[in-house]
Amino acid sequence: QVQLVESGGMLVQAGGSLRLSCAASRSISDANTMGWYRQSPGKQRDVVATITKSGYTIYSDSVKRRFTISRDNAKNKVYLQMSSLKPEDTAVYYCRGNYASSLYWGQGTQVTVSS
Repeated sequence: QVQLVESGGMLVQAGGSLRLSCAASRSISDANTMGWYRQSPGKQRDVVATITKSGYTIYSDSVKRRFTISRDNAKNKVYLQMSSLKPEDTAVYYCRGNYASSLYWGQGTQVTVSS
């Protein structure tokens, strides 16, 4: 079992920046992929960004060149640096870990971007 705990979500003005953190109870070096997802009310949960064990990253088109995913294996943490935030980025952001084909989710952290 792996516990993932997100933090860093808050209310921010449009154009601002925010960094989310995801702390894992198990070494993220064991994870094939770590990722950030988000869900707005009434919408499905969508991928935001993922990072593989080797450091390969993938971003959704809506956040490319604005968000950056990174990992710190020594701290067992994954980060999502968000800049140029827009009101449409408002959502609950979830961390997901893929360990040996088992998926684990955090409880989510709320990001609200005011216009």
